[in-house]
Amino acid sequence: MLVRKEILTVKPYIPGKPIDEVKRELGLRRVDKLASNESAYGPSPEVVKVLKEAAGEVYRYPDGQCYYLRRLLAKRLGVRPDELVFGNGSDELIILTLRAFLARGEEVVVARPSFQIYEIAAKIAGSRPKVVPLKNFTYDLQAMRRRITRKTKVIFIANPNNPTGTYVAEHDVRAFLKDLPKECLVFFDEAYFEYADQPDFPDLLSSPRRPRLIVARTFSKAYGLAGLRVGYCIADPRVALYLNRVREPFNVNILAQKAACAALRDQRHVQKVVGLTRQEKQFLYRAFDRRGVSYIPSAANFILFDCRRDSRRVMCDLLKQGVIVRDMASWGMKTYVRVTVGTRAENKRFLKALDAVL
Repeated sequence: MLVRKEILTVKPYIPGKPIDEVKRELGLRRVDKLASNESAYGPSPEVVKVLKEAAGEVYRYPDGQCYYLRRLLAKRLGVRPDELVFGNGSDELIILTLRAFLARGEEVVVARPSFQIYEIAAKIAGSRPKVVPLKNFTYDLQAMRRRITRKTKVIFIANPNNPTGTYVAEHDVRAFLKDLPKECLVFFDEAYFEYADQPDFPDLLSSPRRPRLIVARTFSKAYGLAGLRVGYCIADPRVALYLNRVREPFNVNILAQKAACAALRDQRHVQKVVGLTRQEKQFLYRAFDRRGVSYIPSAANFILFDCRRDSRRVMCDLLKQGVIVRDMASWGMKTYVRVTVGTRAENKRFLKALDAVL
């Protein structure tokens, strides 16, 4: 066989169905997508304006170093420009980390259920991930610490966690990072960072920072640029140097760079999106409470709830009602469904469909 043996163990990541696909398959005229944790409110109007102006430039290669975005974001975060690495979504940064630092025979520690790309990328890289179950739907950092050996090279932590929406607090994170073996890289995936308003949510960019800490964030969620695929991470300049050595040239396209710059300049829009999302999350909490539906309080822009029956069946039945959600069967939670917090109109249609299905 020509294929590498590691690939035989990999189950491909299956994203949520696109709206157009559901319309085609089921003959529906209206479909609400609440499956992929995209922003319900779209990008800033300034982003749309910039994209229209930049459309005529797409025959040129983009700036491979993301010069303007790098300087704008460094100023916004209070970090050095050479501490930033940009990716085609934060997914690519996961792959780059393993490509740059994981040698054959070294280990990766992950939690489950969590973002599936960690395990998939580790297997493709030739590692057999050490999997630590969540505790009360939350990362069990003490258990993960116990799984670290001399062979451990990378530890992945999603905070807030996808798909549960839970988070690990500042004091637990600091205790976990203290006295870790110097050979370990810790990759904190903060894709939902902007939505987390808990007072004990960790500030990983404050000084002093651990030299082998990588903090990844994205423009796909609160900034509303999921379709343009632009993520970034903050790391020690020496770590960033090696990530950039294995990065593909021109990995962040010209439209994504210009859109991200425009999105950063319009922080009022981001604050509006986050505020409305928090309001609508409370609206869904109250609706679940009235219906006796149990759910996990979330620090992100989605909610994991227990439908107390086969989640695949519930997902399929909701599709027929024109609502796309994400069943959690492939995560091992056979009665759980994850729903993205939408607009008030989308949330009402989701609840009406849920009532019909349940």
